[in-house]
Amino acid sequence: MIDLKDITPYERSVLYYETDRMGIVHHSNYIRWMEEARMDWMTKIGWDYKSIEDDGIIIPVLSAYAEYKTMCRFGDTVDIYVKLSEYTGVRVGFSYEILDKETGELRCVGKTSHCLLDDKNKLLFVRKAYPEKDLLFKELLEKTL
Repeated sequence: MIDLKDITPYERSVLYYETDRMGIVHHSNYIRWMEEARMDWMTKIGWDYKSIEDDGIIIPVLSAYAEYKTMCRFGDTVDIYVKLSEYTGVRVGFSYEILDKETGELRCVGKTSHCLLDDKNKLLFVRKAYPEKDLLFKELLEKTL
């Protein structure tokens, strides 16, 4: 079983093109960073997006939310912490905290919600299609609550 202590945060440097005219990170980039961190998290738990898509599964975003606390600027490095916040067997939710790596200051919090669809765009019931992954998600959710 996966120990949550072994899932390290996703580290990311702020790139120049991600900033706006005011020299701060444009708000839309935080959602992209959450996606990068979520994909990294999935790889760390052993069910990466590449293998999921190779199996004909897609994971569309149902909702995305971000609350901006303090600004990120070019040259900053952030740590993005991902937690499983919801799992129903069809629906998966994640929460995110983006912190300045150097100071630990909270930059942004967010949430995303997803469902899993098969190759015919029908809801995928993880319990039936991937019982071992269903157990993994249930255990991870229980550990984060």
